[in-house]
Amino acid sequence: MNIQENILSGIQQAFQNIFNHDLAVDQLSLAPTRKEFEGTYTFVVFPFLKISQTTPENTANQIGEYLKANVSEVADFNVVKGFLNLVLNENSWLDIFQKIYSNPNLGQLPANGQKVMVEYSSPNTNKPLHLGHLRNNFLGFSVAEILKANGYQVIKANLVNDRGIHICKSMVAYLHFGNGESPETSGLKGDHLAGKYYVLFDKEYKSQIKVLIEQGQSEEEAKKNAPILLEAQEMLRKWEANDPDVVSLWKQMNAWVYAGFDATYTKMGVDFDKFYYESDTYLLGKDIVEEGLKKGVFFKKENGSVWVDLTDEGLDEKLVLRGDGTSVYITQDMGTADLKYNDFQIDKSVYVVGNEQDYHFDVLFKIMRKLGRPYGPGLYHLSYGMVDLPTGKMKSREGTVVDADDLMQEMIDTAESHTKELGKIEGFTSEQAAELYEILGLGALKYFLLKVDPKKRMLFNPQESIEFQGNTGPFIQYSHARIASILRKADQLGVNYQNPDFSSVSKIEESESALIFLLNDFEKKIKQAGEDYAPSIMAQYLFDLAKEYNRFYADLPIFNEDDTNILTFRVALSSLTAQTIKKGMSLLGIAVPDRM
Repeated sequence: MNIQENILSGIQQAFQNIFNHDLAVDQLSLAPTRKEFEGTYTFVVFPFLKISQTTPENTANQIGEYLKANVSEVADFNVVKGFLNLVLNENSWLDIFQKIYSNPNLGQLPANGQKVMVEYSSPNTNKPLHLGHLRNNFLGFSVAEILKANGYQVIKANLVNDRGIHICKSMVAYLHFGNGESPETSGLKGDHLAGKYYVLFDKEYKSQIKVLIEQGQSEEEAKKNAPILLEAQEMLRKWEANDPDVVSLWKQMNAWVYAGFDATYTKMGVDFDKFYYESDTYLLGKDIVEEGLKKGVFFKKENGSVWVDLTDEGLDEKLVLRGDGTSVYITQDMGTADLKYNDFQIDKSVYVVGNEQDYHFDVLFKIMRKLGRPYGPGLYHLSYGMVDLPTGKMKSREGTVVDADDLMQEMIDTAESHTKELGKIEGFTSEQAAELYEILGLGALKYFLLKVDPKKRMLFNPQESIEFQGNTGPFIQYSHARIASILRKADQLGVNYQNPDFSSVSKIEESESALIFLLNDFEKKIKQAGEDYAPSIMAQYLFDLAKEYNRFYADLPIFNEDDTNILTFRVALSSLTAQTIKKGMSLLGIAVPDRM
């Protein structure tokens, strides 16, 4: 049993012996003691006053006395109203530290035998990835890594929207204005090239609408009758009929876009185990509609359309198949959900999609559960809010959205100028400096987007994100580099901190115990972040840990210590902090430098 479990067991026995009452351990909990009071853990007695039949202070004092006499880890206690603050003895801190320090699988919980698919990114192949995709990709990748650390077998999936009218718009514009242009001849990444023609389509479409209105059509008519839109609609029909010329152009432009996406994903530091393509899945789901009709989950209206009634689930009636037998989005999503399960026999499926799709996924999940799918209970929509930028802060190629490549490069450039200003690259070669700017720029971007609860709409402030102070990625990265420098010095001095004996360490200082307390929380935070699908929990933990380490470092200058055993212990404590920061940041998809 660990220390917390021992204390909870002691509290359970205290209730039995003092108040003659049996409590299950899971009815009891400990909280961290507030900074202004002495102690490590606090037990709140208010919920148990009916059992003790006495005042909060009395109850807390009696339990405190029992623990001090019977639980070896408890050295002392103090009572503030109904809060019992427990002070641990020195040996307990060393025991905790040595257990964590000797753990070869730090930050990795045992395999739980469950498979989970995390689907994220889901780009359209008619334009480059943008700022919203950055939040999506960073969230998806981080949640996948956190679930791996929780013992899941994880499949990272990307459902690419590679068909539909929006794709045909880029294709039609290319036929009109492309003159055989390619990424090679234009010097543009393939995704930016496709995006250029999507913008040109829109420009031409608006121009044609204006002409038609001048010719006497209403705005609504003009929008429907613009020749370039009619061409795009005809092209989609031809694509669905497998017209060889249309399919050939579609394949060529998509290949350009995929090469562009690959470069962007590599820069982002995200990856995928499985790609699904809407061109393969858009006809799926009609068999599920038939199954739902037979099971009475769906019903047919007079016009032949098929619906599901979710009023008993707090929603409304939802169309699942049109009267002419054509699909709607939910049809193919039902089919794709089954396809994923058939491919991997997953227990859980996490969809990382913006909050504008909340209703859609609520409907989809309720349908699949009504149909009795084995993976139904494990369906989860990781819904996230939009990201806004301070006006005018960032360049935008199209004038409307900030694309991911531009933003990442600008963050790297900002990291470069900021780092040079602070003089943190002494002795670096130009290659080492370039690598550091990328680590810092992308780390700042990822951390800033991940530290906020995903459900919240957020404002991304590039200048604030790159600061070396405050709740930022570079602050945590700098803390890691500082510890790496300490460890290099310790190695030069021959300090044996890898396999030391700490039994002769006689006293644990408050800033040391506070740091050990946080290090002991690491796996608990991994578990919590996995249960809540919330990288923000891990980000906050790492910020708290880096802050606590910097306090420890300021309070107890390591190499000024005369006692070799204590010096070795403090170096080992620093080493464990660095390992924890490195592992924790990797769960956010963020690299940490060893030098700055």
